[in-house]
Amino acid sequence: MFTRRVHQNYQMIRTDGRDEAFLKLVSNLDQELRVYDGEEHLFYSQYNKTDGIKHAVIALGSEKAIACGALRPYDTVSMEVKRMYVMPEFRRMGISKSILHELELWSAELGYRRCILETGKRQLEAVALYRNCQYVEIPNYGPYKGVENSICFEKWVL
Repeated sequence: MFTRRVHQNYQMIRTDGRDEAFLKLVSNLDQELRVYDGEEHLFYSQYNKTDGIKHAVIALGSEKAIACGALRPYDTVSMEVKRMYVMPEFRRMGISKSILHELELWSAELGYRRCILETGKRQLEAVALYRNCQYVEIPNYGPYKGVENSICFEKWVL
């Protein structure tokens, strides 16, 4: 299951939600999200569990896990992008774009035609990333319908 792709200063590894490095990065992400989400954190955290994630990507720099992202099937044509995170000292280097691209490739390889995702409106860097990667804003879906802080996106990958 483990696939490696080498980029300039890091490697992309395909794994799953049981990977210890992935779980450590997700723990860091959750700490940051507690600040962004404030009182809404408990609501969001129920939809961000790592149980059952079969498709996760980790970026390794100098053999250290520095970033991650994951996919979860949403419906028969869509994969939902989850758990996107880059360690603060490695941000603004294009790693998040590489992680997102790898997730899109993997989604297409699995036969899914669309990637969807939700992020918080206060996460300005995340919103900018998705827009820069040609994601288009869509009405909030599923549990995010009517949630004021949520913004949802889609991108057709096939």
